[in-house]
Amino acid sequence: MKPVLLVRNDPYECFGVAPGALAAAHLDVLTVDATSPDTELPPLEQVSGVVMLGGTVNVDQVHAYPHLARVRAYTSEAVERGVPYLGICLGSQILARASGTDVAQGPVREVGFEPVRLLPGAADDPILSVLRETEMVLQWHEDTHALPEGATLLGTSDRVPVQAYVIGDRAWGIQFHLEVDRWELEWWLGLADAEMDLAATWGKSADTIREEAVDHMARQEERGREIFHRFAGVVREVNQDAMS
Repeated sequence: MKPVLLVRNDPYECFGVAPGALAAAHLDVLTVDATSPDTELPPLEQVSGVVMLGGTVNVDQVHAYPHLARVRAYTSEAVERGVPYLGICLGSQILARASGTDVAQGPVREVGFEPVRLLPGAADDPILSVLRETEMVLQWHEDTHALPEGATLLGTSDRVPVQAYVIGDRAWGIQFHLEVDRWELEWWLGLADAEMDLAATWGKSADTIREEAVDHMARQEERGREIFHRFAGVVREVNQDAMS
């Protein structure tokens, strides 16, 4: 089977549990650093699914970050062709923007482990039904968007209403970072601590987030692996149907 494409949209992204979970599900993985000006995204005919990862920019900053225009167009084409797609954080916002929905700074910045509630539509969802009715998930974002037209809302929270959604039955947008493992979180916290007063800027200190991780990171990693395993199942089913 053709590989699943993992798209890196930020230098501070190492894919977390995604490569290992997809490999454990017997799928090959192809990684691309979209931020490099010399990088070309592979033709969609050469991949079996797309995972669009996060980043620290807004989806409309295409002049400062030209790769955003490329990944937006690529996402639009993937959805149109029915290629299984999973967008995480910025990847979710790219999916929304590619679907004609504006993305802007939200009412709050979310960081650390925060509660997200699943909605009834998630109960039978092939990916997100693994989650509990209320889950503590890892957040790190300031932008948000309305629910794209025709999408089904799967997860919400009091402060940021659109936390997870699906367009059709093959394209998911998930605002929270289900891919991040303990190592990647510590990397991010170290970088943030070196650049800013995290508590003053985002409302939580690095130590507070580390304390939250003591309680929630083990389940975060387990849950993330299972979600990528389930995405692999969708990829396999779609591609087997295409060959039959």
